[in-house]
Amino acid sequence: MSSRRSFITSGAAFLTGCQLAPTPQIMPSAPGGPFMLGIDVLASRNFDLLRGKRVGLITNHTSVTGRGEFTRVAMQRALGPMLTALYAPEHGIDGSVGAGIHVSTRRDSVTGLTVYSLYGPTRKPTPQMLAPIDVLVFDLQDIGCRSYTYISTMAVAMEAAAENGKAFVVLDRPNPMGGWRVEGPPLESRWKSFVGQIPVPYVHGMTAGELAMMTASSGWISRVPRLNVAKMQGWSRNMTWQDTGLRWYRTSPNIPHATSPLYYVAAGILGGAALVDIGIGTENPFGYAGALGVNPQAMYNACRSFGMSGVSFTPYSKNGFGGVRLSIHPRAQADLTALDVMLLDALNRLSSGRVLGKMSGDKLNLFHKVYGSESLYTNLRRGVPASRIVAGWSGFTNSFRSSRQRHLLYA
Repeated sequence: MSSRRSFITSGAAFLTGCQLAPTPQIMPSAPGGPFMLGIDVLASRNFDLLRGKRVGLITNHTSVTGRGEFTRVAMQRALGPMLTALYAPEHGIDGSVGAGIHVSTRRDSVTGLTVYSLYGPTRKPTPQMLAPIDVLVFDLQDIGCRSYTYISTMAVAMEAAAENGKAFVVLDRPNPMGGWRVEGPPLESRWKSFVGQIPVPYVHGMTAGELAMMTASSGWISRVPRLNVAKMQGWSRNMTWQDTGLRWYRTSPNIPHATSPLYYVAAGILGGAALVDIGIGTENPFGYAGALGVNPQAMYNACRSFGMSGVSFTPYSKNGFGGVRLSIHPRAQADLTALDVMLLDALNRLSSGRVLGKMSGDKLNLFHKVYGSESLYTNLRRGVPASRIVAGWSGFTNSFRSSRQRHLLYA
């Protein structure tokens, strides 16, 4: 599919895995005009995709219109009792629950509706959860990194919708890092998990709507629902969050700023190692790269050799930890996933191998899941240079750029 194509007719079908699935429908947006989120485009069409249907909404505090109104409030006003159920991902409907902590099913104080937890005993909607609805709508602000769980929620919810005969609608939102940044290693099937549910690079440069299209057509889920995407108006791949004019709502407790996704990519893998400090609890989570007992000037000197365009470093020392603070320009050209690996390699060497050597058990298992394989841990411990590890991604990222092309909705 051409990235400039804004509408797909419904007469064709496409092959996914071994089954024939209906063609996803892209709700057309008006050419040109002001920037509009998928929810706002849908509202401008009087919620035509949802009229006469019982609607469930996967939502949280980031699900807002361009004016800042909760999507669930706008839908309830427009649809009345036909908005019948809500579903919350990791961090809960108000975004206050910490990473990895189960979310409880509860009643929403804003709408009065039941909010079913999709991050508790089950992460995939059950038949009982879907019984009150005809169509399941996804509207969450993602950050553009594979290891963030909102897209995992979307993928398993798409599969559940198909299994239970429900339609699925994605209200599209911007990728805050833009649409061109594609970086990082592949996900080996053995390490598929909720922090790596679909086999895209660590940084994929796609919107939720585009990822839904690719997931549906690539055989990444066992069954494919009737899929519609409410496309944004006025978004282009060279736009970062700052270009949209929208307010940033922290997507989780440690993603407080519009630039936080960049820092998450630059230090998220590192954060899974032992004896490290990445700035959790500071004004800029993921904005630090330090380790216990490391000399900050030595770490600074190592970072100066990385050649990361748009990234600068400042030495720091705190409570026995030494390392660098990161400063990343919103349009930094640096490969930030490569930076993550280089920071990890440097801290491991400067700590005499303790950063990797002290990892074990569940922590090491999660580290492999986030990276997508055991190879990073194995290679760094063998002394393989970080530059060689990063170079090994290029064939995969180039292939992915080509394969994603027909699923892109924006130029």
